[in-house]
Amino acid sequence: MDTPVRVQVWSDVACPWCFVGKRRFEAAVARFDGQVEVEYRSFELSPETPVDFDGSSVDFLVRHKRMPPEQVRSMLADMTRVAADEGLAFDFDTVRHTNTRRAHELLHLASRAGLQVAMKERLLAAYFEEGRHVGRIDDLADLAAEVGLDRDDVVAALTSGRHAADVTADIEQAHEYGISGVPFHVVDGRFAVSGAQSPETFLAVLQRARDEVPA
Repeated sequence: MDTPVRVQVWSDVACPWCFVGKRRFEAAVARFDGQVEVEYRSFELSPETPVDFDGSSVDFLVRHKRMPPEQVRSMLADMTRVAADEGLAFDFDTVRHTNTRRAHELLHLASRAGLQVAMKERLLAAYFEEGRHVGRIDDLADLAAEVGLDRDDVVAALTSGRHAADVTADIEQAHEYGISGVPFHVVDGRFAVSGAQSPETFLAVLQRARDEVPA
């Protein structure tokens, strides 16, 4: 049996390119003649964001990126079209901006149960397509229960900060690698792919990781 190609993906829940990149990477995996194991690692694009941000996506980006409102609206429209090309239905009018720290803790908990990939998908869809809140414990527990995690255990883990150190470790590792933006893929511990690249680019790296066996 072929040894799986292991891929670590640093990304954030509140990252539109991370969702687009996920779809493009999945398209590459579907064409790859081999096994792939994916692990999501934590990265916070805007750690200073409050759990309950009072404002729209335009308000958030005007403050965060210091861009004029009209430029922000144009950027969001462009991003929506890019996402649609990947089969995603972004709705920036309903996005509820929040701090994603607890969502990352939840992803670590889901990893222990073998449900991390499903949890990542659920969080991204909830945030970008459904206008769900992904920063509060009760809301996260509801989403976690949908993918098969025990809701009470999720509440307990997020309340206690059981996986807070895991999130911090991921972010520190990202800084050591020099990662300043996401998504960022580390393939087989040897190859790095920055950004939401094309399926062809991802596929080429997966094939290279499989074929170029370290001595």
